[in-house]
Amino acid sequence: MYADGGGLYLRIRPGAAGVWLFRFKIGGRGKTPRDMGLGSLESVSLAEARVKAAEKRSLLLSGINPIDARKQTRLTAALDASKAITFKECAEAYIESHREGWRNDKHAAQWGATLEAYAFPKIGKLPVRDIDNGAVLKVLEQKCDDLKGKPILWSGKTETASRVRGRIEAILDWAKVREYRTGENPARWRGNLEHSLPKRTKVQKVTHHAALPYAEMGAFMVDLRGQAGTAARAFEFLILTASRTSEAIGARWDELDLDKSLWIIPAERIKAGKEHRVPLSPPAIAIIKQLARTKESEFVFPGGKKGKALSTNALLALLK
Repeated sequence: MYADGGGLYLRIRPGAAGVWLFRFKIGGRGKTPRDMGLGSLESVSLAEARVKAAEKRSLLLSGINPIDARKQTRLTAALDASKAITFKECAEAYIESHREGWRNDKHAAQWGATLEAYAFPKIGKLPVRDIDNGAVLKVLEQKCDDLKGKPILWSGKTETASRVRGRIEAILDWAKVREYRTGENPARWRGNLEHSLPKRTKVQKVTHHAALPYAEMGAFMVDLRGQAGTAARAFEFLILTASRTSEAIGARWDELDLDKSLWIIPAERIKAGKEHRVPLSPPAIAIIKQLARTKESEFVFPGGKKGKALSTNALLALLK
């Protein structure tokens, strides 16, 4: 051990490079000295070692243990590095962590597709902690070449832009809970973006799906009942039960209780995720009994492929 003064030492060991040490005591006499490495002789010069030793003595004069201070500095640096996670990385982690709770893979695919198309090119590489109102607006106000007349995403594809905004908001909330960012959510609409963008109702032209006037419903049902085939019966059953297309064409025999005139759709087949009990009218029961005579699979309305239900396209073709 070669002393330089002020607690600075150079330690030499046989067959090893020299190492600079800062030796100090905390608590006065009787306390065991502690050694703190300042680097090797190969990488740290004497002048640099003296500067480092002076910094450690300054910390001691302030009542700070230099070893503890270095540990805290390293911990802070590690936390800063972890918080440098990008928005895209957070988005991918969010989708993965929520995948099990979503009803199907299509939902996760839609999340990924919209973010890939509109968010990632603008803010995907930014650290999530640095996402602010300006960054979010950069996404929502980007120009889209495939739009005519209203080239801005928010005004030209308002429904899509609104979904993108909501998804960015959810991801940033997730990142805050994970302590990757702090502060208010810049993608929040109420009290925030509503002051920067026009309301959806002001820029989005609402186009309702075509609907049959109720006065023509009777004639339509007569015409429908005159059509042969499974698709026609499925369509009639759908109308009589006021159910979703996917629920009707996916109906299974074990879901039906004809003694109670009841159709019990399990939670996994319902968008809301809750069991749905549908009362069956006499015309609906008549359809079921008619199809029961030629029952050939678990599905009430079987499709062309064995073991598969009728497709949505079959109903669309029938309607046309």
